[in-house]
Amino acid sequence: MIVMVPTLIKQQVLKNVRIDPSSLSFNMWKEIPVPFYLSVYFFDVVNPSAVLLGEKPQVRERGPYVYREFRHKSNITFNDNDTVSFLEYRSFQFQPDRSHGLESDYIVMPNILVLGAAMMMENKPMSLKLIMTLAFSTLGERAFMNRTVGEIMWGYEDPLVHLVNKYLPNMFPFKGKFGLFAELNNSNSGLFTVFTGVKDFSRIHLVDKWNGLSKVKYWHSDQCNMINGTSGQMWAPFMTPETSLEFYSPEACRSMNLVYKESGVFEGIPTYRFVAPSTLFANGSTYPPNEGFCPCLESGIQNISTCRFNAPLFLSHPHFYNADPMLAEAVLGLHPNPEEHSLFLDVHPVTGIPMNCSVKLQLSLYVKAIKGIGQTGKIEPVVLPLMWFEESGAMEGEPLQTFYTQLVLVPSVLHYAQYVLVGLGCVLLFIPIIHQIRSQGPRDVASQPSVATEPDRLPSPRTPLLQDSLGGQPTSPKA
Repeated sequence: MIVMVPTLIKQQVLKNVRIDPSSLSFNMWKEIPVPFYLSVYFFDVVNPSAVLLGEKPQVRERGPYVYREFRHKSNITFNDNDTVSFLEYRSFQFQPDRSHGLESDYIVMPNILVLGAAMMMENKPMSLKLIMTLAFSTLGERAFMNRTVGEIMWGYEDPLVHLVNKYLPNMFPFKGKFGLFAELNNSNSGLFTVFTGVKDFSRIHLVDKWNGLSKVKYWHSDQCNMINGTSGQMWAPFMTPETSLEFYSPEACRSMNLVYKESGVFEGIPTYRFVAPSTLFANGSTYPPNEGFCPCLESGIQNISTCRFNAPLFLSHPHFYNADPMLAEAVLGLHPNPEEHSLFLDVHPVTGIPMNCSVKLQLSLYVKAIKGIGQTGKIEPVVLPLMWFEESGAMEGEPLQTFYTQLVLVPSVLHYAQYVLVGLGCVLLFIPIIHQIRSQGPRDVASQPSVATEPDRLPSPRTPLLQDSLGGQPTSPKA
């Protein structure tokens, strides 16, 4: 379904979706009114001892552990080149009523610090490996850990972190507690500078720079390092099915691109649904443009070690959905399916504003036995999933009603009103004409000669053509 945009509606949208304090969508952009939720699912390792002996890992999905996500922009600065810079802060609050478990639940997971450090030491001299084994033993570090959900999410004290920061201060990007989401809570995702669309509407919402950079340096090709699209919250209006949704994700350290799937309706508002293409996490062999993200393993997972302190971490869809089947087959307990594990964004095509979204991603760790580091035992090489999460939100309540009224209903009413006004103008134009005809019609009829009264008389040289207006008798000729 292609949405046709009349001129009057287009003018209203152009006025109200740009990033300007006078536009209707500015407050929506500044303080996102949509309630966002972060739902986290952990993969509890059922047989850690067996994995150390070389057996296939078996996992049990736990969760969801749901958090309400709050976002607000600060340090908003309008620049002279039609851009605006801002920091967006996020905070999370646990929602027990929406969760299937508590933050005090214990989860058995791979010890990212131990197994990640072991992988980094793979090609180092044996003497260093033995020293690391001794250090791990002294500190009581093991390949698998049993931690609470709260510790895994928001951080825990680890003696290894303190030791590494003391002797190798630049190895880890964190100094205190280590947690998978510790850096996200009460923090920002970097300084974004985006185009406002006030002077040049063709670039509205596009990212100009992130942290002062027009491209990153994590990857091995210019194409992969490019910062493309928007900041992931609003897109340019007047979409068509050929439109794609491109945005830069600081968490993934790259730009991502979603493609049109189908049209739909959300709470009476027409939408386009955009989904991830099968090539999003494909390796370089399957999809050559992704070669810059390598070194790669099987297709369907992306190596993000270069932007995550060189730990062998991989990003993918949950349960390795849309990836090489070998990945899911290597771990017992995984069941990928599109209904539960695919992502989507439903966007109002006329304004480019998302109505409903569900973004699902998985974080995994590549593990294997490293000769010389006893803690890794006989682990067979495997990409072991740690957790997957869903960020979801849908416009509702008063924000939805305001959006519908101001950006859907009012423009539509104005559009149809112009035809009503044209029709009314035509009626008003014809009223005096009809009145004139009706007022003059009887006199004109009475003044016409009655042919029926003298049907046999025809004009002749002796019959005057002009009749006396009162008597109807012929006028006498002059002598």
